[in-house]
Amino acid sequence: MRQRLLRRGLLVLSLLYGAAAAQQPAPPPPMNAQEQAGLDALAVAYDPAIFRNLLPTAQLDALKVYDGQPAKAIFKDKQFKAIFKSIVPDCMFHYGKDMDSRDAVQMVMDGSKTPIRLREGRYLLVSGDDGPYLAGRAFVWIDLQEGIGLAGFYFHPTNGEPTPTVTVFSRQVKETSMSMGQLPPEFARDVESWSRSERVPLVTTRYFIGENKKRLLLAHDEEYCTQLDGATAAPGSGCQQMDADSAELDMNAAYYLQQVHYATNATAWMINGPEQVAWLDIRTRTCGVDTACRVRVTREHTAVMIGRPVHAPHPVPHPIGHR
Repeated sequence: MRQRLLRRGLLVLSLLYGAAAAQQPAPPPPMNAQEQAGLDALAVAYDPAIFRNLLPTAQLDALKVYDGQPAKAIFKDKQFKAIFKSIVPDCMFHYGKDMDSRDAVQMVMDGSKTPIRLREGRYLLVSGDDGPYLAGRAFVWIDLQEGIGLAGFYFHPTNGEPTPTVTVFSRQVKETSMSMGQLPPEFARDVESWSRSERVPLVTTRYFIGENKKRLLLAHDEEYCTQLDGATAAPGSGCQQMDADSAELDMNAAYYLQQVHYATNATAWMINGPEQVAWLDIRTRTCGVDTACRVRVTREHTAVMIGRPVHAPHPVPHPIGHR
């Protein structure tokens, strides 16, 4: 299956871009006002239908009293512990060694003194920065009004996979492919804030583990060079490199996940196979040093590998330049 998908990707790229390989590719034409309006309409690609078994909001309201308290305090609450189990799947996770995913998150939370933050009386963010090794960081995010819960875990793997990584968890989701744009925009906003405060790179390898207990690519569909107001970032802001880095990270993660069969606790060194090498050669001959071209074809290739359509990217709700 993997070789067939890779061959398909090579064929698609050859057909689409082969004619341009012999010459310097022309930059894509600028968007007109109608196209820009269409992109703005897709700025929030959030799909609430993917969330099932929503948390009972009547019980969530009681969590507001923890606003400003240290993160470790809420993990002593029996009600929160039950909510936590309904958010994080019970699966094996490799954090230095194999352990239950819930144990990994709680290990980082138990001693955390980071204040719990309740934003707008609705969005609860519990942060853990007490990872005993490999720069472990974690969070639990809950929309108290909608009953949606997600958790995240960041660390530096040493088992041969791309590093560092952020894994997002939610038992409420059973999708077979995921991108950041499908998740609540307020979640993305708070994750960006969390990444700044916890010194987590904004552009990094991202995974998603849902109810099906398979590790999926959490694809970057952000457009770092476009702001929410439609303005384009100024030259020298570094946004093009962020687009290129995120596309490359997604592609490498997709290759790795295929190699380990989407296992949640895989331990294996990433291998650059001949099909991957051949595709990279075609990309070089097609795009040369044109960053926009490299980003576009890399995203398309990754979409072929993970079996999902290429969605229009959406602007990100934060200033350009954070790395």
